[in-house]
Amino acid sequence: MNLFTLPSLLLGFSFFSLFINNGVVFVDALHKIYPELQSLQTDGAVIKPLHRTRFHFQPRRHWINDPNGPMLFKGIYHLFYQYNPKGAVWGNIVWAHSISRDLINWKPLKPALYPSKPFDINGCWSGSATILPGNKPVILYTGIDPQNRQVQNYAVPANLSDPYLTEWIKPDDNPIVDPDSGVNASAFRDPTTAWLSDNGHWKTIIGSKRKKRGMAYLYRSRDFVKWTKAKHPLHSAPNTGMWECPDFYPVPLSGRRGLDPSVTGNWVKHVLKVSLDLTRYEYYTVGKYYPEKDRYVPDNTSADGWSGLRYDYGNFYASKSFYDSMKKRRVLWGWANESDSAQDDVSKGWAGIQLIPRRIWLDPNRRQLLQWPVEELNKLRGKEVVLRHQKLLKGHHVEVKGITAAQADVEVVFSFSSLDKAEPFDPSWVDAQAVCDQLGSKAQGGVGPFGLLTLASENLEEFTPVFFRIFKSHHKHVVLLCSDARSSSLKEDGLYKPSFAGFVDINLSSKKLPLRTLIDHSVVESFGGGGKTCITSRVYPTKAVFGDAHLHVFNNGTEAITVDYLRAWSMRSARVN
Repeated sequence: MNLFTLPSLLLGFSFFSLFINNGVVFVDALHKIYPELQSLQTDGAVIKPLHRTRFHFQPRRHWINDPNGPMLFKGIYHLFYQYNPKGAVWGNIVWAHSISRDLINWKPLKPALYPSKPFDINGCWSGSATILPGNKPVILYTGIDPQNRQVQNYAVPANLSDPYLTEWIKPDDNPIVDPDSGVNASAFRDPTTAWLSDNGHWKTIIGSKRKKRGMAYLYRSRDFVKWTKAKHPLHSAPNTGMWECPDFYPVPLSGRRGLDPSVTGNWVKHVLKVSLDLTRYEYYTVGKYYPEKDRYVPDNTSADGWSGLRYDYGNFYASKSFYDSMKKRRVLWGWANESDSAQDDVSKGWAGIQLIPRRIWLDPNRRQLLQWPVEELNKLRGKEVVLRHQKLLKGHHVEVKGITAAQADVEVVFSFSSLDKAEPFDPSWVDAQAVCDQLGSKAQGGVGPFGLLTLASENLEEFTPVFFRIFKSHHKHVVLLCSDARSSSLKEDGLYKPSFAGFVDINLSSKKLPLRTLIDHSVVESFGGGGKTCITSRVYPTKAVFGDAHLHVFNNGTEAITVDYLRAWSMRSARVN
């Protein structure tokens, strides 16, 4: 849960400034809470459609943040989410509730949880859903009590025969987890989906911090009501600050199958993800869970800290995954806040989207995860255009015509005949975003920059490039993927326009690089290298809107690039809330 009530914390991504310290990008928060705007109702008739998405999840109006408690129950997908029913900035938070049969089209129900009892009177904040034996869902969530302590509560359906789970009950024996004297009661939140051990104990972890150390406290229970804190945390890491929205789950060593969170064994690894309150980024590690000791040990294949692996190297936070038992997959939800100002949000009447749900599985290299939009999204594909064997010399760009470029799905494979012209890689470039910020899409390189110009105006006054650049290191090549919003809008005031970037751990022996990009009016969601590196940008073009948006492939490197094939689809609008 993002605790926007604390003045020292960030309110989304508006008005960011970044600075770099030892290769780590920190966020200098200039944000403040807007109590005068929290309950400022917007007339539904004046909700501004200009930058609203058409196939991403968002409510009809007002503010949303963290996805909560996603689950499958009796063939119906449920998504709960933090929502302000009274305005387009954070405040008055309830657990809103929507249902779907395909993860793409959604019907809203009434809020499932809202502050009503002493144990949550000051807030019903983020949490998870667990399916107990007998197909009985239960929600674990963080409540804020009259002393402003963060306590953990549970809620159960009022009627298990109702597949929509319209009504939820908060029993009076809450809270079920109180912060003890060793826990910071102002930094103790967001319980995970619980898992069942072989000895019959349910287990969950709760995010916290001890001084500057991020903590995942572990709790055990036999009846899901009485919980006992373990002597040691499941895991912790120094100098990472508050761990929000932790997630912990198994993945098989091979294949794309998802697993119930209770699965253990030598044929699986485990993933621990945390959302870093200080930077508003998330990172995860892949490692080994020892159930007999209740300890998680990350593999020594990525950093366990700020510079570690991310689900997404852009505007993506407070993510939550769940096991889809119907399709045997693990599905990931992530929240993307607006990148404009609070005043902009109030003016347009809405703020925040949930990104397209992603299927996630372990890369065959066993060092990271792969991610891909759920297959149901493909049902929205409409008119298709195809490019094949299109050669791009230095400085060339070719428009992809015949689709709605403001609302599109694009899959492309780029190839090159040689890597001899790749620029040398500077070992001090430990932060991909800083490299992208320094070099950009316009500066000529050797192999790259090449990629897509999305949401481009007719004369390229504004555009959002998504592109690769390849460097030569001592023993390998380094691939950089960027999604650069700096040229995305002619509007400057009140917009955060960063050059998001991540490195792509990919074998270039085939001399090919795949990219998929989802374009939806104010969001550009990209999957590089087959889902190895993902970047989401929120953008607000002024000219490249609706039918005036254009899409190009481009190359600004001296090495000629070939578009082996490109398939692009106009996307139909989903029915969302």
